[in-house]
Amino acid sequence: MPDSTEFFFDEGLIHKILRPLKQGKEATVHLCLADKHKTGHDLVALKIYRPLDRRDFRDESIYRDSEWIGDDRARRALEAKSRFGRAVQAGTWVYREWESLQKLSRTRLTPLPIALHDDSILMTYVGDAERAAPQLRDLRPSAEELETLWRQLRAALGQMLLNDVVHADLSAYNVLVWEGKPTVIDFPQGVDPKLNRHAEELLRRDVQRLGEWFTRGGLALDWEQIADEIWFAWLHADLIPADYRN
Repeated sequence: MPDSTEFFFDEGLIHKILRPLKQGKEATVHLCLADKHKTGHDLVALKIYRPLDRRDFRDESIYRDSEWIGDDRARRALEAKSRFGRAVQAGTWVYREWESLQKLSRTRLTPLPIALHDDSILMTYVGDAERAAPQLRDLRPSAEELETLWRQLRAALGQMLLNDVVHADLSAYNVLVWEGKPTVIDFPQGVDPKLNRHAEELLRRDVQRLGEWFTRGGLALDWEQIADEIWFAWLHADLIPADYRN
């Protein structure tokens, strides 16, 4: 286990790493026994980003659009894609996920962020002691359940946007479903629609990718029109009641 996990033990946030929950190209997630007094939970999830040489770094210029990098050396290194630039990029992705989770913490649409250290984020866990919440892609819901899930996710997309977050890589792989409620995960590429000129394009891609899964399940909707409606609501957010954002 990476040295970065020592921080969470030293701070008394977790007592034991129980088992892996997910092993992806860019990060691994582990189920941990937590100190309930300090975290508010018996079980938590620890997401640890992989070392630079084991991660699948994409061209992320579309996600970094209008992102201010104040350090000249860091900016040049990012552009040159040097080893130091990759380190800067790695840190940016971890912090971007942390920032998105913080923005959305009141909505209860995502895991709640608990602590951040180096390349790791401690967050709330979705599931119980026996099993973790399954990914949306693994479900075979009835027609009624499919419609209910979509209604919840349609509202979630709108709420996320009203809280200035576009997921930018949304699909049935990064939605967890527990007791009929979806939870959206994995935000390292998330963008702020107030800053990123590609936010509308990325939102439309999110809706389309998610819509493809629902279409295969039998729920055929006009995903382009839905994306229009979500984006229009954000553009006119001053007309949306404040409590809808939460």
